[in-house]
Amino acid sequence: MTMSVPERKSGSEGKEEESEDESEILEESPCGRWQKRKEQVSQGNVPGVESASLAMDTEEGVEVVWNEVLFSDKKVFKAQEDKIKEMFENLMQVEHPNIVKFHKYWLDMKESQARVIFITEYMSSGSLKQFLKKTKKNHKTMNVKAWKRWCTQILSALSYLHSCDPPIIHGNLTCDTIFIQHNGLIKIGSVFPDASVHGKGRQHRDEQRNQHFFAPEYGAGGDDYAIDIFSFGICALEMAVLEIQANGDTAVSKEAIINAGQSLEDPLMREFTQSCLRHEAKLRPTAHDLLFHRVLFEVHSLKLLAAHCLINNQYLLPENCVEEKTKSFDPNAIMAEIKHDDRQGVQLKYSHVSPLELDKFLEDVKNGIYPLMNFASSRPHPVPRALSLSQEQVETVKTPTPEPQETETRKVVQMHCNLEPVEEGTKTHVSHTVLQLSLFLKMDDKLHRQLSCDILPTDTSKDLASELVHYAFINEEDSEKVAGFLEDAINRHRVRMLAAGSTQ
Repeated sequence: MTMSVPERKSGSEGKEEESEDESEILEESPCGRWQKRKEQVSQGNVPGVESASLAMDTEEGVEVVWNEVLFSDKKVFKAQEDKIKEMFENLMQVEHPNIVKFHKYWLDMKESQARVIFITEYMSSGSLKQFLKKTKKNHKTMNVKAWKRWCTQILSALSYLHSCDPPIIHGNLTCDTIFIQHNGLIKIGSVFPDASVHGKGRQHRDEQRNQHFFAPEYGAGGDDYAIDIFSFGICALEMAVLEIQANGDTAVSKEAIINAGQSLEDPLMREFTQSCLRHEAKLRPTAHDLLFHRVLFEVHSLKLLAAHCLINNQYLLPENCVEEKTKSFDPNAIMAEIKHDDRQGVQLKYSHVSPLELDKFLEDVKNGIYPLMNFASSRPHPVPRALSLSQEQVETVKTPTPEPQETETRKVVQMHCNLEPVEEGTKTHVSHTVLQLSLFLKMDDKLHRQLSCDILPTDTSKDLASELVHYAFINEEDSEKVAGFLEDAINRHRVRMLAAGSTQ
């Protein structure tokens, strides 16, 4: 008897065929930028999301996650459509280095059902749960410094969400929905507030293996920041002990949580986690308060403060300025000196600082690994309204549902510009009254954007920046700094032109 099987010429060719099958494009977004693939991905248990597939961002050339929320009853969807739109529009404005980026969403209305499709950042390095399992399997213990750094990053994200106006409650924080990258950067994902708009929004609460992450009052109505603090406390405890033993049961018992907490040798760590797990929600501290707990709080180094200052004002500096500056230093030159009357002083030379280590440190600060939370304001952060909320109808490719207008989500990290007077002979303008602007922008994804336009005498820098935002060339949050940069550049050019005219 013979059995017919698909022919595979070689193992590598078989893998290539499988890979090609998984990369098959199943669907495109209405604008054509996002292409859904066959391969399913696991990015944590997001309430209400039926499927999560790998997709390609054809504009940036990176992989993303294509998430779908299905509504089988169109009447239910129509009744809550405005609430759903408002929720997703707010999510698109969430911008924090320790939160998985929410890129885009659109609605897909069909005869039998409705879909909400949204695109999120793809975290390829895996979840915190997977990392903790590997660490335990290798018979290693958690490094206290790493534990503190991770707690700080998670609390930084929660503090940001809770201080938004209106506040955003995560509601699904577990070690499965926290992701860790190879450089140690922590990101929390699956931010899905008001999941109750979907019929399946609360099913994840009933999953046995993650039941212990949810506060006693969860789902009873009126959920606030305290439910996220309870979940964080369990995450912090699991990070410290690597795993809370379930003693063969599917669910982790209260006794197991208590035993795990008592096993912590550091009394400050023990007090820290216990304060998060208090039964009464009103007795739990806020994320902002926890950042000032004795176990985490430390006075930031001058190096870290300087790094944040440099990153925040990077757009004012020429590209590769740090590298060029370090090359020009004499290695034996004294950078700083501490003098003592009663003993020998301390001299710090440029040779003591490695340019490679400095570059890596600046990159880590930029990525959000070392947040400056000791100076965080408790003042609420308003959730800005996107320019795309004008309800402008966009022609669709496969469905009649409009997609929100495209906006620039990347941030400008560096700017350069060149101003030249329009040459004589131009038919439309009088010589030397109109300037030609060439603007060079470096975005936070290291891609460059070059723009050129004529500046009329009546144009202001604010008008120019607003126009750049309107046409999605820059992020709305960059408008003010771009306007200031253009204002300075135009004023300097006018001063030079006046000086040149006076010498002639």
